[in-house]
Amino acid sequence: MAIEVRPATVFDDVRTMVGPKRPDANVCWCLSYRIPSKENQQLHGTERGDLVRTLVRQDPPPGVLAYDGGEAVGWAAVHPRADTSFAGNRRIPHVDELPVWSVWCIRVRPGHRKKGISHALLAGAVDLARSYGAPAIEGYPVDNAGAKVDLTMAYVGTRKLFADAGFRKAADTTSVLNGFPRVLMRLDLD
Repeated sequence: MAIEVRPATVFDDVRTMVGPKRPDANVCWCLSYRIPSKENQQLHGTERGDLVRTLVRQDPPPGVLAYDGGEAVGWAAVHPRADTSFAGNRRIPHVDELPVWSVWCIRVRPGHRKKGISHALLAGAVDLARSYGAPAIEGYPVDNAGAKVDLTMAYVGTRKLFADAGFRKAADTTSVLNGFPRVLMRLDLD
């Protein structure tokens, strides 16, 4: 079956991808970069899920979902950088003043990995940003030079994943994840 990528507008599908098994558990919900750190730290229990429920009803949505036969199997967080914590992040530089979009989290459900879904999600994130008139889109993957990345830290993607999608390295960063440096990869859309 072909993978279909759509804007993340169905809360239950987003919850499947980024929510906890217990509704009151304190997990990321992919909000760590989406909202200011102070606001994120103040959310407890079901408050993160409640906020995500609100975000999926907003325009633009908070990301894209990959579906395999109607089942949510992947997630990519993508939004204008100005509306994320990357706007003021000192470790991830600004290349210029263009109103770029950022893609910062790519997740594929266990049992669906190694099927190209990450590539489809990244393409879907690019398509969403383009549909909203973004002049460029950035990602901040690890530059792992082919070395294995711990699965819990692989959510940022790899330099190769972004390069395969046509992104180019635009800058080094001072951010390190899982022992690997992160690089700023960028794709111009206009």
